[in-house]
Amino acid sequence: MMKILNVQPLSHGEREGPDAKRREGEGVRWNRPRRRNPSSPARRIFAALKCAGSPFSRWEKGAAFGLLLLLAACAPTVQQPLTPSPTFTGPAIEADAFVVQDGARLPMLRWLPEGEPWAVVVALHGMNDHKASFHLAGAHWAERGVATYADDQRGFGRAPGRGVWAGQDLMTEDLRTVVALVRARHPDAVIAVAGESMGGAVAVAAFASDRPPVADRVVLLAPAVWGWSSQPLSYRASLWAAARLMGSTALEPPDWAVRDIRASDNLVELLRMGRDPDMIFATRFDTLSGLVDLMETASRDLGATRAPTALFYGANDQIIEADPMALALERAGDAPNLRTAFYENGWHLLNRDRQALAVYGDVETFLRDPAASFPSGAPPLPAE
Repeated sequence: MMKILNVQPLSHGEREGPDAKRREGEGVRWNRPRRRNPSSPARRIFAALKCAGSPFSRWEKGAAFGLLLLLAACAPTVQQPLTPSPTFTGPAIEADAFVVQDGARLPMLRWLPEGEPWAVVVALHGMNDHKASFHLAGAHWAERGVATYADDQRGFGRAPGRGVWAGQDLMTEDLRTVVALVRARHPDAVIAVAGESMGGAVAVAAFASDRPPVADRVVLLAPAVWGWSSQPLSYRASLWAAARLMGSTALEPPDWAVRDIRASDNLVELLRMGRDPDMIFATRFDTLSGLVDLMETASRDLGATRAPTALFYGANDQIIEADPMALALERAGDAPNLRTAFYENGWHLLNRDRQALAVYGDVETFLRDPAASFPSGAPPLPAE
């Protein structure tokens, strides 16, 4: 039976203002109790998946088999929807948060242009990241007449249940509610959902469902598609067992395990992320398992999105590597709604790489016309 966890919103207040066009780095806390090597949550998750099986490699085969029989009756913990208060009046946009369908409050940042925007981006951060992940893109797009709203997805940043997996159903329902709120606030604008890494996987799951969000475009920035079917058997078996035996244990891989994994060529941004108190650096085993479930959905359903979709991917991506991306594209086939762009100098964090301006321009062009050529000249992903 699946274990569920009822998590109430965090009580501490926001430390970042909601409005205005933010400059690079504005409103970011740099102090942290312990200095870390330049890193990102993405590279630590990559290492955590590889390390997940290390406690089990010493077990005798007979004991392991017996344990697996016991574990088969267990399931990882997942958040359940909150119970709204009697005074709950429905979803709403507050000054610094989205209030969604069950009354949960998802802290939010927004970057607004002068006057009414011609397009609005609902931005979804990656695994263990948070709403500030689009602080560079949001400021740039605001200068171009595009508004950006970025929230802490449930389980991340300062949203309810920090560190505990919210589950694909709840995460996609939150997205539907947020998009509907933004659509109501900006009825004449082009509405797009832009997801980075895990956020891209959430977007695929939502837009490939029978209830896609009411948006006009989907932007996938190195979407997380490293699902179960792309991972070695040893990874799958180890994580499956760890999520059931010690699901609440949070693993932070040692620096040596992530030293050679780079998420971006933007060292300044990696340093900022490594000192950001809203990041999560130690990930629960059951949360990792939930992430891989979501990535499997994204890999399987990439070609089924029900809105024009652009997938952007960098040649130097060490987090979502070429093989799982190739599998996802092979499964998508000749999907009518899907196009791709390949950046020779791109890394995993395309929206924060040193060549991010090229990506920003291509996204803006896609928002204006889904069929237009990308101004950067980025070709489609090569067939492999």
